[in-house]
Amino acid sequence: MMNILNRRQFLNLTLGGAAAASLTLRARAAASGKPNIIFIMADDLGYGDLGCYGQKHIKTPNIDRLAAEGTLFTQCYAGSTVCAPSRSVLMTGQHTGHTRVRGNKGRVGGVGPEKRVPLEAEDVTVAEILKNAGYVTGITGKWGLGEPDTSGVPSRQGFDQWFGYLNQNKAHSYYPPYLWRNERQQNLEGNRNGRRETYSHDLFTEFAFDFLRANKDRPFFLYLPYTIPHAAYEIPSTEPYSQKPWPADAKVHAAMITRMDRDIGRIMALLQELEVDDETLVFFCSDNGAAQRWEGIFDSSGPLRGRKRDMYEGGIRTPMIARWPGRIPAGKKSPAVWYFADVLPTFAELVGEKPPRRIDGISILPTLLGKKQTTDDRYLYWEFFEGGFKQAVRWRNFKAVRRGLDQPLELYDLDNDVAEKNDIADKRLDVAARIELYLQRARTESPNWPVKT
Repeated sequence: MMNILNRRQFLNLTLGGAAAASLTLRARAAASGKPNIIFIMADDLGYGDLGCYGQKHIKTPNIDRLAAEGTLFTQCYAGSTVCAPSRSVLMTGQHTGHTRVRGNKGRVGGVGPEKRVPLEAEDVTVAEILKNAGYVTGITGKWGLGEPDTSGVPSRQGFDQWFGYLNQNKAHSYYPPYLWRNERQQNLEGNRNGRRETYSHDLFTEFAFDFLRANKDRPFFLYLPYTIPHAAYEIPSTEPYSQKPWPADAKVHAAMITRMDRDIGRIMALLQELEVDDETLVFFCSDNGAAQRWEGIFDSSGPLRGRKRDMYEGGIRTPMIARWPGRIPAGKKSPAVWYFADVLPTFAELVGEKPPRRIDGISILPTLLGKKQTTDDRYLYWEFFEGGFKQAVRWRNFKAVRRGLDQPLELYDLDNDVAEKNDIADKRLDVAARIELYLQRARTESPNWPVKT
């Protein structure tokens, strides 16, 4: 079915449940110490695009404040170097050698002409873990893990409420003719017949406001995967950058990030207004590296080599901030190494649930809380299928990259060479051999992404 939805109708939609049940759930959560959780994720935001990560030109005061009031992680990694597999790692706790969705498009099978692979019913998501623990779960923004009428849509993967784009291509427009609300298309009246009146990012923020207001008296999980600053470069206004001597797209890129920053500030203010700020754990990150480096303007990858679609640090290292007043240390920069696969087991431990057995992540709850946690000997793994089969491994301070199935293993010492300029594989044969041995068992074959020799 298709419903015509104008802006006022959207704002008037009710998100809440029964008040008595909400109060009971909130009381139960408060007694157990379980926090509300908000996970905000930008799209194609570079490691160097935020003031707190060294950006000099793009204004991000609210995200910078989030970092000042929480912990900023300097060595956190996304699940992949592109959208869909990164989100699959985040949702399932499995790295790209095991998770269901290993690329934006499948090589074999999948749904439709683009062969998109959905999550299956047996896949266990972060939302399902939290829902089992008594949380109300909501998502707004870009999903990327299930086409219409498949097992992968958010409402069949643990989310009570859902509003946004289902796949990546539709999300390339910020003035779409419709969005999905649960399992129904909802036309956006302001964008009919080629008009450009309703900016989708703003609707996601409004959904977030309504969700938070409606569920302030019960434990909630809000997943907010914004589409900013992914292209297309569209925005109602390029202020405060309209007069900058930059290319037009660069102005939009900066304005997009500042608009998102503004809305994150509004969300944080609402948490205080609702008196749930102290009991809410907030994360902010990006889904992968910068789509464009913008060298000489923003230097969006910062000191890192590469960008989106690369297996170098610029493609997979993400800004990551975590804030929870009184629990997560404030004003701290942490060099702890972790990645998206760790989110599911961390949340499971946080709320007292058992994670699925076959996952690759570990709980980094002690790290989040500022406690000592030894994870030096673990391996972090990535694989990527566009333009050939590529792999990357992080072990201790070493990073290995293989740029093709028959290509030699490159090795970098990130403690001394964060820009990955000096390949030391021939100097540290012991480390290279160790990683080669790990690669033999790192992954399982996927029916949708077979490795062709």
